[in-house]
Amino acid sequence: MPRYRFALRPRWILSHVFVLVLVVAMINLGFWQLRRLDEKKQRNRRYRERTAQPVAPLSALLRAAGSSGSGGGVGSLEYRRVLLRGTYRADQEVLVRGRSQDSAPGSWVLTPLTQPDGTTAIVNRGWIANSGGVESVPAAYRAPSGTVTVAGLLRPSEVRGSFGSIDPPTGRLTNLARVDVARIQRQVPERLFPAWVQLESPRSAASTPSGVPRPLDPPALDEGPHLSYAIQWFLFSTGALVFYPLILRRRAREIEAEQAAGPLDGPDPDDVPEPGDPRLQAVDGGSPPPLG
Repeated sequence: MPRYRFALRPRWILSHVFVLVLVVAMINLGFWQLRRLDEKKQRNRRYRERTAQPVAPLSALLRAAGSSGSGGGVGSLEYRRVLLRGTYRADQEVLVRGRSQDSAPGSWVLTPLTQPDGTTAIVNRGWIANSGGVESVPAAYRAPSGTVTVAGLLRPSEVRGSFGSIDPPTGRLTNLARVDVARIQRQVPERLFPAWVQLESPRSAASTPSGVPRPLDPPALDEGPHLSYAIQWFLFSTGALVFYPLILRRRAREIEAEQAAGPLDGPDPDDVPEPGDPRLQAVDGGSPPPLG
């Protein structure tokens, strides 16, 4: 269409490409948020189903999972409530730094627990306040001695994503960036179960005795803001598809109005003569077009 001929000029083509890339990116972000929402729903459903099952001794649960031949591994046992009875290895305790609770900075306390059959698992005994000055488990929060019986949720070992701190691969560490069971295994003589147990007990701060880590809250079962974020991205992409053509139409009208009003103080940057335009005759040696 002649009135939109200006939109074929290089700088406008770059503008079209930029808007197209922007729209495609926003649509993909919207679908990514929907996938995250679906993952959260599946996790919530998995949590409800597995926590509804009876509490089982960890050793018996491992034997049952191995004999079933399901091949699900630790992932098939996530969120199962397990029971452990044994002794804490207080000499092998470590902190997980940078973990907040109720918006307060702190750390998690991880302690290996060895059962009579030799099965050893990492128990997350809870959270302690730590503004960055504590690099190892304080004496006041050391694990109790003697035989203990604990129950908790089975959780998978944490792994580093695309970003995040990297723990030294060698040496004995007193604090870690995450609950990395494989890294703890390098400094613990007992063979660790490849998951950890989130200790369950009263979660009220008032009911937590002094010198005992505060148990972690259970996983939140809300669906998060993913649906609202997806709607926002789709609205942004729709707005770009609606308003960009309006911008083009407005510019076309401005050019038409400027041409109807005649030449002003300077040439219109969008009104560049094209081959065959009479205004080029003077350049080619012909007579200039009549004025007026």
